[in-house]
Amino acid sequence: MRGLRNAATSSLKSQRTHPRRLWQHCKPQKSVSSYSVKAPGTPRKWTRNRHVIWAAAASGSIGLGILTSVQDELKHGLKAVQRSSRVLTALILNIKDYHAVLQLNDEGKDDLQAELQACHQRCADRTLRVLEQNGSIFIKLGQHLSSMNYLLPLEWTRTFIPLQDKCPVSSIETIEQMFVDDTGQPIASHFDHFDREPIGAASLAQVHLATMKDTGTKVAVKVQHPALQEWVPLDLALTRFTFSTLKYFFPEYDLEWLSNEMELSLPQELDFAVEGENALTTKRHFDAIKDVPLVIPDVLWGRKRILVMEYIAGHRTDDIAYLDSNGIDRDEVSAAMARIFNEMIFGETPLHCDPHGGNIAIRRNDRRRTHNFDLILYDHGLYRDIPVQLKRDYAKLWLAVIDADEQGMRKYARLVAGITEEQFPLFASAITGRDYKAVTMSVVSTRSEKEKEVISGALGEGMLQQLVKLLGQVPRIILLILKTNDLTRSLDESLQTRDGPVRNFLILAHYCSRTVLQEQVELSRSQGSVFWPRNLLHLLTAWMSYARVEAKLLCYEWYVSLRRTVPTFLVART
Repeated sequence: MRGLRNAATSSLKSQRTHPRRLWQHCKPQKSVSSYSVKAPGTPRKWTRNRHVIWAAAASGSIGLGILTSVQDELKHGLKAVQRSSRVLTALILNIKDYHAVLQLNDEGKDDLQAELQACHQRCADRTLRVLEQNGSIFIKLGQHLSSMNYLLPLEWTRTFIPLQDKCPVSSIETIEQMFVDDTGQPIASHFDHFDREPIGAASLAQVHLATMKDTGTKVAVKVQHPALQEWVPLDLALTRFTFSTLKYFFPEYDLEWLSNEMELSLPQELDFAVEGENALTTKRHFDAIKDVPLVIPDVLWGRKRILVMEYIAGHRTDDIAYLDSNGIDRDEVSAAMARIFNEMIFGETPLHCDPHGGNIAIRRNDRRRTHNFDLILYDHGLYRDIPVQLKRDYAKLWLAVIDADEQGMRKYARLVAGITEEQFPLFASAITGRDYKAVTMSVVSTRSEKEKEVISGALGEGMLQQLVKLLGQVPRIILLILKTNDLTRSLDESLQTRDGPVRNFLILAHYCSRTVLQEQVELSRSQGSVFWPRNLLHLLTAWMSYARVEAKLLCYEWYVSLRRTVPTFLVART
């Protein structure tokens, strides 16, 4: 790119001509049809005034350029003031509103709960208007907050739900200009056809269908909203200021980790060239695993704000009518997703940290040997590498959870996230989504409605403040793993499976025990011969644990297969 830029600059320099010489090149030559014939009584002033004309033209052009530049800066400054004032006004009003309601608590008012719920709703409505008006990354922030029902009041999460489907759409004119700015060529130079209307829009980008020039290949073109480049720095600063101000006035609700994580992850998500590399890396990894029905669209080419991919369409995984009408077993879909994301956490590939419903699709595929469907994974902007030792400790933590080994859980919770003895019950509930009593007895059992009520009541009785504080202390990578767990758990619940959590916990145990076995093999080799008594004992212990889990999973898979086959056989006989 630097060589291309230098060549272009050199070419432009070689074409530059001094104004006087340029004018001389354009100067008319004397001929019968030129200025050699003077009108009677009219003096020739052309030569004498040409310098004056040139100076006037140049001054006018420079003045117009300066005026246009100043106008653009004034417009940008005015919009920046408007965006900032919206955020600051809502922030001040919300703080005053909450202070007024909390004052009622100090006065011993009986109707505090109703007043607080009304305050939640007023502040959420006020904030929603600001998020919609400012757009940009504020939409993405609102979408994230809408999924935090374990942390925020219902009035906030429910109010922000419309933001999931209310994303901005950039005009085709701005997209065209972005192509010229980023590639040096218009859209028509890359594609024979480019749909003017996007097939989908998200908070950071939108996707258009197109046909590649010459090859005729149908592709999906992901383009970033051009306005993001202008406003991301300001919007990140406003987000950081908002959460730090909330922490100052309400120190017990420290949510600064949200803005910190956004500042870290957003630049990565906004670089589509990095996203393309992530997609290809993950595609190569899963293409080698034949029993996992995962499809990742191939990447043709990418720039920082443009990504051209293979077009693969599918349906949402929570489209129960589509699954049932196409004979796709929901339990098999759930198990396949469990394998995919456990492979990302414990395997040798980075973790996809944004697996919400819009980023996973499903389609029927009768050509597979073990499944009749494909899972399609989109949006590879947010990936993280998990350190090897953290994977191993996290695997041991989950094995302890599955075995209801409280002592082991406490040990590895401390190694994984620095969790203290006092914090452990809350952390155990956070990573499993279960009541602590269930964690210490059998996390594999299905969660009852009574248990859900117990968890909800605990959050309302002060546990929420402890959870906010806890999440602010754990390492960021743990936050992303917990976020991934929450999203995949939500996807699994939307499938309304028959098996419950038993099968998925067995799949999780498979990956965890495999990770522990790999660690023990590596450790034995580093300490000498694997046949030394101590090394051999540790290796056999790890292998027996792995074999035990594999046997359980295999038996359960047989049971599921038999349960599915017998009704089909009976129906065929009748």
